Amino acid sequence: MADKDKGKLEEILRKYESELLEQWMKEQPAAGTLRRDLLSEDDLRRQSSEFVHLFRQALAGGDLVDITAENWQPLREILASISRSRAQQGVSPSETAQFVLSFKHPLFDRLRKEHGKDAEGLAEDVWVTTVLLDKLGLYTMEMFQQSREQIIAGQQAELLELSTPVVQLWPGILCIPLIGTLDSERTQVVMENLLQKISETGSQIAIIDISGVPAVDTLVAQHLLKTVAAARLMGADCLVSGISPQIAQTVVHLGVKLSDVTTKASLASALDLALRTLGLEVRNRQK
Repeated sequence: MADKDKGKLEEILRKYESELLEQWMKEQPAAGTLRRDLLSEDDLRRQSSEFVHLFRQALAGGDLVDITAENWQPLREILASISRSRAQQGVSPSETAQFVLSFKHPLFDRLRKEHGKDAEGLAEDVWVTTVLLDKLGLYTMEMFQQSREQIIAGQQAELLELSTPVVQLWPGILCIPLIGTLDSERTQVVMENLLQKISETGSQIAIIDISGVPAVDTLVAQHLLKTVAAARLMGADCLVSGISPQIAQTVVHLGVKLSDVTTKASLASALDLALRTLGLEVRNRQK
């Protein structure tokens, strides 16, 4: 990219920074950039002002081809910050990218005024500007996608925590009811939550109820066996309840050995056994 292109663009940004910002602020709502329900006009003005200022500094700093160069780092950082905040607020990807791309119109308009009848110079500067803003728009999209993936991963982790509650049924007796599909990640969370609760309460018996689990494969069965072994190391015996006929057949077919694990058909049976193991008894007071 020619130095004259860099100089021309930087000169325009330096001379007309305030004017370009005001024109851009007027056009962004029409371009779909401003979500008044999610983003205030003050926040949009602050972000827009930072973008125009850092864009001018980057143009004056050197490399105009590679936006990963050092002179573009401050602008990349602010775009990453804007992308993260908009991903958290629920702004769409296209609206986030449009924040950068909508700057083309006021900048192109100023280029036309500066070049006048110089069609060749105008075309060259418009192309340079288009390439730069397109690259910055794509970078913004990439940062938005990364932020969205991080948010989704965090939400999944929270859902895993919520879907594996450890309940204290009685002093000394814990229960972790499992519902839905079990995979390696979830069974790991089951083990961690159960061991943590055993440590906190000093419980002697833990019941893993899988009544709501539709299927168990070899890997999940192995994880459950490891959970039972880990609980024993913590000083608690584990009971597995709610094994359906389908799961029982699957376990036998897979050759998984549960001979060292106490199993019960229902949670009620497991709780009854746990109470008797602790020397407790439930009686009907009406008899």
